[in-house]
Amino acid sequence: MKKVVSTDKAPAAIGPYSQAIVAGDFLFTSGQIPLDPKTGEVVKSGIEAETTRTLENVKAVVEGAGFTMQQIIKTTVFATDMANFAAVNGIYAKYFGENPPARSFVAAKELPKGVHVEIEVVAWRG
Repeated sequence: MKKVVSTDKAPAAIGPYSQAIVAGDFLFTSGQIPLDPKTGEVVKSGIEAETTRTLENVKAVVEGAGFTMQQIIKTTVFATDMANFAAVNGIYAKYFGENPPARSFVAAKELPKGVHVEIEVVAWRG
């Protein structure tokens, strides 16, 4: 059975999807972008700020589902410019530290609302 996750500590979905789904011991999040959950506005003060806001949104969804960041086993990072790889990595490392999850880093031509980074994760309660 699946359970829909919804928290007001992360931006509301901007389309016909859920913030996340819990299926058994797994959590699957939708891609999070740098939207301020209080204002609904995009954070536009550079890739570091966008990445931080995005990861704070990921954290809010993960915790809203009753999981922790340490239970994340896989992430997918979408970026509109591979030149931002190092900057995104620098912020990303602060959230995952030692024993980080498996990850894919994918260049995307465009992302919703003109943002430069989007991150989705899979977590496991086991």
